[in-house]
Amino acid sequence: MMVPENDKSNLTGSFAGLRVLDFSTTIAGPHCARMLADLGAEVIKIESAEGETMRIRPPLRNGCSTTFGQLNVGKKSLVLDLKSEAGVEAVRRLVGSADVLVENFRPGVMKRLKLDFETLARLNARLVYCSISGYGQSGPSSELSAYAPVIHAASGYEMAHLAHQSGRTRPDNCGIYHADVLSGVYAFGAIGAALYQREKTGCGQHIDVSMLEAMLSLTLNEVQWSQFETKPYQRAVFGPIQTSDGYVMIAVASEKTFQGLVRAIGRAEWVDDPRFAQYVERRQNWAALMDGVEAWSRGVTTAECLAALASEGVPSAAYRTVKQALQDPQLAHRGALAEVEDGGGSFKVLNQPFRMSSAKVAAGRKMATLGEHTRTLLKDIGLSEDQVAAFSGETVAGQG
Repeated sequence: MMVPENDKSNLTGSFAGLRVLDFSTTIAGPHCARMLADLGAEVIKIESAEGETMRIRPPLRNGCSTTFGQLNVGKKSLVLDLKSEAGVEAVRRLVGSADVLVENFRPGVMKRLKLDFETLARLNARLVYCSISGYGQSGPSSELSAYAPVIHAASGYEMAHLAHQSGRTRPDNCGIYHADVLSGVYAFGAIGAALYQREKTGCGQHIDVSMLEAMLSLTLNEVQWSQFETKPYQRAVFGPIQTSDGYVMIAVASEKTFQGLVRAIGRAEWVDDPRFAQYVERRQNWAALMDGVEAWSRGVTTAECLAALASEGVPSAAYRTVKQALQDPQLAHRGALAEVEDGGGSFKVLNQPFRMSSAKVAAGRKMATLGEHTRTLLKDIGLSEDQVAAFSGETVAGQG
């Protein structure tokens, strides 16, 4: 049953009532746990007294990182020393009331801390325990250090991308960390599946997410091509066409869009041109086709180019910076950005890219300060005032 538009303010998140222990750092794990928080889960981020490294990543305002905030808004902050017996004991107590645990340490770290799945499952059989690592929890590569750029290279993704760059022999530099975000999303999906299974069985389980395998999922065609001896595949490669003031991407992937394209650029006769008339020939002569399109596009502005293509139903978009993209009225219509607060003021973060008709999906309004919830959470697990003061030290003990 769809919820009327005027009732949506009363919706709760799909994961309301769920408690998540977030031991993760940097991007993949925090992104996963932030998604759980946006769907209503109580996410407790566990950090050392120094805080994780992303807390000092720019942009910084009054010592507060908006990059860190993008990944961790809406979570509670608990400071624990996991190398101490007291810190481990606090985690063990928290696990009794937890539904999910997310960690992305190198395989073996949580076991050395006696916080591995097998140990904690004995305390809480319903615990869904998600581990994210570069290569997986076992195997010959499992203990290798791994960050997103390394995984991009190891997965074959960068070389697959390079194969579509005519005349290029050196792989691109890596500046955007696909593997981290993608692995976080896969972890989020797997956690949802495990929670659904728990409803039937009453038991939790261990989830083992491999960043390497996540990246391979971006090369589905190449995975198939690599298995067989085939002649080089002449595939249409979509690239920019230049206008008088910028660049435009067009995607001509059907007969209908091809016919719309040639009408838009005033070359309707190409429908019968033997180089382009049939898909196979068109694919073999793709460079010539695009050269012809660009001969037209260079004489018009980006706005004129897009208007002509849109009039014929040809999928197209201008190349924009992220700053330009964020100003798109479509994103404002969708409520794609949420304004949140931290110790440095207000800033905007991305909401999740999906909406639900009967559940709330929204970023938290406030970014917790380091250790903000330590005192409350320690008291909740049964520590006395004296124990909290002795355990957490003067800094946290002085908080209200």
